[in-house]
Amino acid sequence: MIAKPDVVTEPGQKATCLPGGLRHVGVIMDGNGRWAQARGLSRTEGHRHGLDSLRRMIRHSVAIGLRFVTVYSFSSENWNRPETEVSFLMALLRRFVQRDLSEIHQANVKIRVIGDRETLEPGIRQLLVDAEELTRDNTGMTLVVAFNYGSRDEITRAVRTLAKKVEAGQINPVDITGDMIGEELDTAGIPDPDLIIRTSGEMRLSNFLMWQAAYSEFYFCQCHWPDFDEVEFDRALADYAGRERRFGGLKAKAL
Repeated sequence: MIAKPDVVTEPGQKATCLPGGLRHVGVIMDGNGRWAQARGLSRTEGHRHGLDSLRRMIRHSVAIGLRFVTVYSFSSENWNRPETEVSFLMALLRRFVQRDLSEIHQANVKIRVIGDRETLEPGIRQLLVDAEELTRDNTGMTLVVAFNYGSRDEITRAVRTLAKKVEAGQINPVDITGDMIGEELDTAGIPDPDLIIRTSGEMRLSNFLMWQAAYSEFYFCQCHWPDFDEVEFDRALADYAGRERRFGGLKAKAL
């Protein structure tokens, strides 16, 4: 297991350290289609190259000692894309598990999948379960895969669970707290993201970890996801290292 460092190196150098307190980075991997279009390629080629970027980011995250990385791999709204593109993305998921799961497991990475599984095709659902089961006892970085995920859906499912407990007389509505809601979310037991990165110049969450990101720092870069490499990742971490997180309060000023 790779030890967790304390500070980050300059962008472009090999990052061996992390900013103090940084444990969890969320990533919205955006811009595969626009990357491909700019090169006269099909959208599927953009997704294929985007998978290469994901591999690089996972390896780099392990190398620098991150504890949690959450990737927005497939949203609940992505089913509205053309059927051919959705089919390709499902095939890409299968290919990723077949080709990369062994390396991820050997790197002591634990995989955890969040999102609604009930509506998934049984073969895809089993693929996700198998990945979790294989890596369940790993003690290194946790790779959280948001698949068929939407934050509003996640919160809705959590509220329904609490409503059933109220109906059954297990809890009183006035006793419901934010922590109780958090315990019913897909991310229960995972610390909230310290930093959320989104590529491709878009500046919004797009239904990603909206509850968990209440006090996250945000970093938006112009590069499309297939161009996101170790240098860009280190640049985001260096930017985060220069920020002051107050979580709604104020730090005491020296007299």
